[in-house]
Amino acid sequence: MASKTRPDPERLIDLDLVRATENAAIAAWKWFGKGDKIMADAAASDAMRGMFQLIACKGLVRIGEGRKDNAPGIFTDERLGTWAEDAVPLAVAVDPIDGTTLTAKGLPGAVSVLAVAACEDPDDDPAELFPVIPSHYMEKIAFGPKVSEGPGKVRMDAPMDENLDIIAFKLKKRVKDLVAVLLDRPRHQHIIDAIRKAGCGIRLISDGDVAAAIAPSLPNSGVDLYVGIGGSPEAVIAAAAIKCLGGEQLSRIWPRDDAERKSLLTEHGCTEADLARIWTVSEMAKGDHIIFVATGISDSPMLRGIRYDQQHCITESVLMRSRFRTVRRIEAFHNIDSKTIRLASSGEEMRL
Repeated sequence: MASKTRPDPERLIDLDLVRATENAAIAAWKWFGKGDKIMADAAASDAMRGMFQLIACKGLVRIGEGRKDNAPGIFTDERLGTWAEDAVPLAVAVDPIDGTTLTAKGLPGAVSVLAVAACEDPDDDPAELFPVIPSHYMEKIAFGPKVSEGPGKVRMDAPMDENLDIIAFKLKKRVKDLVAVLLDRPRHQHIIDAIRKAGCGIRLISDGDVAAAIAPSLPNSGVDLYVGIGGSPEAVIAAAAIKCLGGEQLSRIWPRDDAERKSLLTEHGCTEADLARIWTVSEMAKGDHIIFVATGISDSPMLRGIRYDQQHCITESVLMRSRFRTVRRIEAFHNIDSKTIRLASSGEEMRL
């Protein structure tokens, strides 16, 4: 007699998760270019939370908004989903808008992103699947699957020219033909100088380091390397996507100053070994049942942004699963006359 097998838990909810980022992106678009990133973030969070009210899951938010910048949003330890008895237990990492400033200023590169890790056994604790990093920022270096495979490894503390030589060799490119992406911040000037000295090209971005970290693992993105210091929550969200794509991201806690370093050691229970630890994607996104979903708000190397054409709002999303490294691109046409978005704040459906 054939044994009964449980369906992959992520297959039960993956398209509903796409609807969550679609709704968040559409809600954010109402504030696109209008100069108010707080209202944009609040609208996207309200729409995403509203969709989760309909999803049969027990979602525990491990990575949420608000901890770093006191923004409105979906918060760490919040519960999402119906929490019905037979619902799928999930660890959730979420950013309703990666690039709130980009959205407020009407600039490219903004996306709505969501990652979940499903428990294969309903009795497992989803809190163990995504770590909560206590620092505000982490050092990061991300690269694609061709670079992560085989001998010769990119290392966090290696000189920049050595890492670039390895990346160029594995991608069968010249160093001067590589493109690295970095957040445009004063703290990165020494990295920028080292990259330019090696002859590598640089694409500086003002915000949106989740999409930037994922880009080297995407085919035809035009980006070969992401490097620099960015948000710790964003590092975990990006790790989930990079794991689905077979790439790698190395991350390490980066205290902003002596006061934060002392706080990490005394108030958050970190040791010197914790501060020196280098995280890989497999350590940040545990298990085989990981889903990453993103919907474009404005155009980026990963996704086209929202556009309106006559009676339709058109969204482009990506849906990734780690178990089989399946990547789906979803273009959706939402009829303006009939499309509604559920808002958690009112519990009602809002028309476009």
